[in-house]
Amino acid sequence: MPQSSLAIVILGLSITSSWGNGHATTYRGLVRALARRGHRVSFLERDLPWYADNRDLPKPPYGRTYLYESLAQLKSRFAATIRGADLVILGSFVPEGCEIGAWITRQAHGVTAFYDIDTPVTLARLAADDADYLSAALIPRFDLYLSFTGGPVLDELESRYGARMARPLYCSVDASLYAPAARSPRWDLGYMGTYSADRQPAVERLLCAPARAWPEGRFAVAGPQYPDGIAWPANVKRIDHLAPNRHRAFYTGQRFTLNVTRAAMVEAGWSPSVRLFEAAACATPIISDHWRGIEAFFTPGREILIARSTAEGLAYLRETPEAERRQIGLQARERVLRSHTPAHRAIALESYACEAAGSGRRNAGERIPRRAATAPEFAAAAGIKA
Repeated sequence: MPQSSLAIVILGLSITSSWGNGHATTYRGLVRALARRGHRVSFLERDLPWYADNRDLPKPPYGRTYLYESLAQLKSRFAATIRGADLVILGSFVPEGCEIGAWITRQAHGVTAFYDIDTPVTLARLAADDADYLSAALIPRFDLYLSFTGGPVLDELESRYGARMARPLYCSVDASLYAPAARSPRWDLGYMGTYSADRQPAVERLLCAPARAWPEGRFAVAGPQYPDGIAWPANVKRIDHLAPNRHRAFYTGQRFTLNVTRAAMVEAGWSPSVRLFEAAACATPIISDHWRGIEAFFTPGREILIARSTAEGLAYLRETPEAERRQIGLQARERVLRSHTPAHRAIALESYACEAAGSGRRNAGERIPRRAATAPEFAAAAGIKA
């Protein structure tokens, strides 16, 4: 447990609904882990109609979740909560995020942070002056910039945009909720993800083309918002949105699962997805596209398989010995347990918040040199498996 309990406020896109977004599962794991470590966490979510109609966790059983209907209501109801918090975090894609960020950096007495779950997208939108949830002028006002993307992007955030302290806070997975299951797979290869035009060519290359070339194979694609005009092969089963409580069954029903990364994340590198960790925790072997930094999260050839072509992906499906297939999945799960659980991320957040609060330079706007603790250091601090 940490030495003291912190009052933490998170203003995020959603924790109550995972429909069409990857934010909810990240926030659920992080808030659960922070609460288990004794922190008092309040999550503030804008009551949006498309989430209201698809709430798969309307009342999270950890921390306290509050819905607000407008910026005016947020300010009137939660000003005292913001002022009394030790740490206030604003997430990416929150409606009226620029106005909220300006407000909380004026109101808060504790550490303020921006948590970017969409860092490469944010940078592209900042460059085009097209980000309504964050502005370049707002970035230096936060004490801490938490990023889903690591690597060189952190230096860019500090040198180009004036972030005082840019640190990685990757997604994670609760390995007690995502675990192997003793069952016979239904599909040879599956993929889960909301439709994205820039991801679809890789889905075509690494799933649809193998399905056409191997009619006896069984394939599945799960996720919402796919256009009606896509010509799926006859041996590809389409499944609409799957709530998180159905993810484990989907992953454990596959011999292999496909990970496909959005173009902006590929370009930036060091951008693992929630789905990547979920599948690994289920010990389902992953076939992934390639991006810089992937080896920082899983070892290619041992814990993950990299496919750059249809032929390479199809060879994994048809030629990998069963014992080797199972071993790759189990080794990926072991890597998750060592490095990629919400407990690891909660301890990282504690470390960063303490670093920001204790820097002695909060009001000077100076950059704080980066010395991110390693996963074993975080694990040792938490008393969890390293």
